[in-house]
Amino acid sequence: MNRPCNSMGPRVMDDDMLKLAVGDQGPQEEAGQLAKQEGILFKDVLSLQLDFRNILRIDNLWQFENLRKLQLDNNIIEKIEGLENLAHLVWLDLSFNNIETIEGLDTLVNLEDLSLFNNRISKIDSLDALVKLQVLSLGNNRIDNMMNIIYLRRFKCLRTLSLSRNPISEAEDYKMFICAYLPDLVYLDYRRIDDHTKKLAEAKHQYSIDELKHRENLMQAQLEDEQARREELEKHKTAFVEHLNGSFLFDSMYAEDSEGNKLSYLPGVGELLETYKDKFVIICVNIFEYGLKQQEKRKTELDTFSECVHEAIQENQEQGKRKIAKFEEKHLSSLSAIREESELRNIEKMILECSADISELFDALMTLEMQLVEQLEETINMFERNIVDMVGLFIENVQSLMAQCRDLENHHHEKLLEISISTLEKIVEGDLGEDLPNDLRALFVDKDTIVNAVGASHDIHLLKIDNREDELVTRINSWCTRLIDKIHKDEIMRNRKRVKEINQYIDHMQSELDNLECGDILD
Repeated sequence: MNRPCNSMGPRVMDDDMLKLAVGDQGPQEEAGQLAKQEGILFKDVLSLQLDFRNILRIDNLWQFENLRKLQLDNNIIEKIEGLENLAHLVWLDLSFNNIETIEGLDTLVNLEDLSLFNNRISKIDSLDALVKLQVLSLGNNRIDNMMNIIYLRRFKCLRTLSLSRNPISEAEDYKMFICAYLPDLVYLDYRRIDDHTKKLAEAKHQYSIDELKHRENLMQAQLEDEQARREELEKHKTAFVEHLNGSFLFDSMYAEDSEGNKLSYLPGVGELLETYKDKFVIICVNIFEYGLKQQEKRKTELDTFSECVHEAIQENQEQGKRKIAKFEEKHLSSLSAIREESELRNIEKMILECSADISELFDALMTLEMQLVEQLEETINMFERNIVDMVGLFIENVQSLMAQCRDLENHHHEKLLEISISTLEKIVEGDLGEDLPNDLRALFVDKDTIVNAVGASHDIHLLKIDNREDELVTRINSWCTRLIDKIHKDEIMRNRKRVKEINQYIDHMQSELDNLECGDILD
């Protein structure tokens, strides 16, 4: 199936090959020759032609980050690889190679046209990332299962498909099956599908398609539910209260507590445990709901701050633009007057006046920037105080609620210890009327053993509560610190950028003035 190799041996895609390919496909006139001499940046290349070069392996394409079209047909490539950085690729030709498996395309999210014609592919898969795929050429391969067509239903933009000269193309129902299961297809094997054929195909496979659509709808609903759950969990994480809207924390306390699980079978402990759990979960839900409300308040505070900063910068820029516009109007008039003036003394005087105007503009723009810096510094400091106070209050209230969880645990521990000691006394006296599981009875050897077992269970529970509290406090403090640091750094970068812009503009104006040679003017 693959094309016959020429006399040239397998070649590697190195810099020399890539430079030669880029140079060969560039313009041949003077500009093209100059580009060859000075070199062309690979990141600026939009199209690359590498066909008929006996390439064995795709490599060294990482610099072509803006590539749109890549032609690698008629080589001896065995594996699709090395395309990870070509996220802007729209058109890819890998036809007439020795590829057996479709792979290595996960980052090509913008790919619209893919040709794998004349390879050794037996299965259509691993194309999921190609959500914009419109044209797929897989003719002259080894695809022999019609179920491969079902996989292609997920590509909603697919309009052109070629599968001719595959084993499946010899099936009696080949065309009807594809037209029925890919109803949006316009071209099959380079021939337009007419409406009559589509209707016949749909009627023939109606029952199977309805069944398939039902399964697809169920699967889609399941995916949407999972996505909604992920988004909801992310929202809870942003509020630092994930998994506190139920019994997760309580359940985790007993997940690794073997002693506590054994003790739950003691007479009267079941009811005690149920009451404990109900009260514990109520506190957790209170933390959860409070956390979501506080997150909304923090978001509102941040949005208000961002809006204030944006408005301040915009207003400052408008003032700067007005000053520049007023300056340029006068400056252009002055330059025209200088060019028309014939007296050298007057010219020198006018140039000095222009230079003074430029300096005055510089001072005005820098004053505006300093005013903005002071205004934003005050706004940032106020926001920092507010957000720190909000975070501090949140932590204080959460710690208070967590303390209630500890109080519940301490109370439960005391009651459990009472029941355990009482049970031990009954066992010693032979008054216990109920049989205990063997692993539980083994704890009632003596008082120290049972006290240690109850204490170990208690320690595990307190540790779980402490760890969840510490995690919440650490994460929100880290978030607050990172946010404030970023705001300060962003303001520093904005200020540096603005000062640089002002200096560049003033330097340009001054340079333009300096270039007015008296001799040229007098001529």
